[in-house]
Amino acid sequence: MNETDTDPQPFWERIGPYSSSRNKLALAMFVVLLLSYVLNAADRQLFSIVATDARADLDLSVAEIGLATTFFTLGMGLAALPTGYLLARVKRKTVVLLGLAIFSAAIVVTAYAQGLADLLLYRFILGVGESMQLTALLAIATTYFVKYRVTAASSLNFTFGIGALIGPNIGGLLLDAHDWRVTLISFGLSGIPIFILVFFLAKTWFTEHIPGAAGALDSQLIDEDEGESAPTVAEEQGASSIFEPAPLLLAGATVFTGLAIYGYLGLYPTYLQEQLNFSGSAAGFAVSLFGLGAMLSLVGGWLGDKFDYRIVLAVALVIAAIAGYLLFTPISALPVQAILSFIYGSTASGGGYAVLSGGIIKSLKPSLADRGSGLFITALYFPAAFAGYLLGTLADAFGWNIAGFIQITIFLILAAALALTAKTKVVSPDVK
Repeated sequence: MNETDTDPQPFWERIGPYSSSRNKLALAMFVVLLLSYVLNAADRQLFSIVATDARADLDLSVAEIGLATTFFTLGMGLAALPTGYLLARVKRKTVVLLGLAIFSAAIVVTAYAQGLADLLLYRFILGVGESMQLTALLAIATTYFVKYRVTAASSLNFTFGIGALIGPNIGGLLLDAHDWRVTLISFGLSGIPIFILVFFLAKTWFTEHIPGAAGALDSQLIDEDEGESAPTVAEEQGASSIFEPAPLLLAGATVFTGLAIYGYLGLYPTYLQEQLNFSGSAAGFAVSLFGLGAMLSLVGGWLGDKFDYRIVLAVALVIAAIAGYLLFTPISALPVQAILSFIYGSTASGGGYAVLSGGIIKSLKPSLADRGSGLFITALYFPAAFAGYLLGTLADAFGWNIAGFIQITIFLILAAALALTAKTKVVSPDVK
């Protein structure tokens, strides 16, 4: 049989450094890890659905509940870079499990908040756990699937989309049937079976893989579960530090993107319920379409790997800027709001978030994936902690329409401009 008669090389044989059977196992384990991230995403989206009831129960202002909805991102931002350095010393699997346990417990205790101070504390702790998990998952994905780092990183945002889709809908139904406290407790306890699955099914030869030194296979990882040795892949060119221009410019774009995305996630349901008189379930449906749009992250990641990811970013963010502005205009028809929310999710999250997460890591040497993922999460989530408060303050001062224009439209255009100026030193592994 000649070469033209053979079947195309399967995807799993092209994306990893091992045999096809081992890659199939790796993909299966990655799916298990992604399942844990679905819960992470659902927990994140849930509080904005219960925010109106929590605000009334705890006697908080719009700006205060806006701060609470996004305050978990402060924990994510502060924990990300230290976690990136921690991953050089502690197993990634251990960090994933620890993060999962922390944020699941935090969402349960949030149900027992009595005021703004303890509510913010619990939301902060939740963010620390989610940051630990996400930083480790990004490192796992982008060091094993090293040739397809943007696609691998975007797969996490794809599963975020699943969580963002089911979280608000299930949360809205629970909220209609129970109170906001029972809704939070139910989601928090669902972390127990996910923890058990990850503990038993994710093997260390996959989660702890480290790329080797440039041009040599001089670094090998011993498989603790099977006693085998797994060869690593040659390292590509890229920035040698997170403080070089390309990763820093992309981090700046991430800051503005995070403020735009989390301003929307934090107060869009409140806007729908308090300004347009939507029910909790209707608001949950509208915001869940953002999650459906985020599920296009795999398309965004593929485009980011195939073409210049800076151009992909700029186009996606400009479209998101337009859709985001329209979301905070007095359009009271649920179908129109749902469509706009989908467009915003597919461009701001499926395009912007997904390509930025992989782009920052792609701008660095593969051996710096841990720190690159920490830089991305810090840049995204640290300023996003104040996104809801900022949007609420702008809405109180200027109205929702102008607030949305400032925090979403202008910020996303600035992010697109920064992304276009970032020039990386990355060489495609397929270029000889």
